[in-house]
Amino acid sequence: MDASLDSGDPGSGRLTRLHGVSATVTLEPWGSGDLPLLERLMGDPRMTEHLGGPESPDKLRERQGRYERLEGGDRMFKIVDVASGAGVGSVGFWTKEWRDEQVYEVGWMVVPEFQGRGIAVAATAQAIELARRDDTHRFMHAFPNLGNAPSNAICRKLGFELLEACEFEFPKGHFMTCNDWRLDLRA
Repeated sequence: MDASLDSGDPGSGRLTRLHGVSATVTLEPWGSGDLPLLERLMGDPRMTEHLGGPESPDKLRERQGRYERLEGGDRMFKIVDVASGAGVGSVGFWTKEWRDEQVYEVGWMVVPEFQGRGIAVAATAQAIELARRDDTHRFMHAFPNLGNAPSNAICRKLGFELLEACEFEFPKGHFMTCNDWRLDLRA
């Protein structure tokens, strides 16, 4: 699949289409009204089976507040499906120290009824483009659980290089084995 963008400005509300992906999505900055979507994403056992399980209502409210106040180039977006106008997921990137280097970590989630349509690929491609434009860090990493075949496939489709399997802590106190995928944002 060609992972290049056709047109539009990610995060601006203008349409962006990814070659080979039929889903058309826009990214909107995470807002104060997005807690119900976050509850569907991080509060649902199906959505968090590879992430240590669902978060409590208190943790979800804490995460919501963090998403609303991100600083320093860290970004979190609501994924909006253009055809339906529905908020269908989240995608974001944030600075992380990894292997003695400052990098971006990227993560995405799409609610079950919208999975399998290329939405995560299209939204993550837009997030990658925004990170490239920021030009803050050379590398972006994704850390999907070894057992999360769809997320590992998304990394492959978007041109990430598989570096290794590694132990990763998420949430705090919960260790899992993940793949370390890296994308050179300046390549």
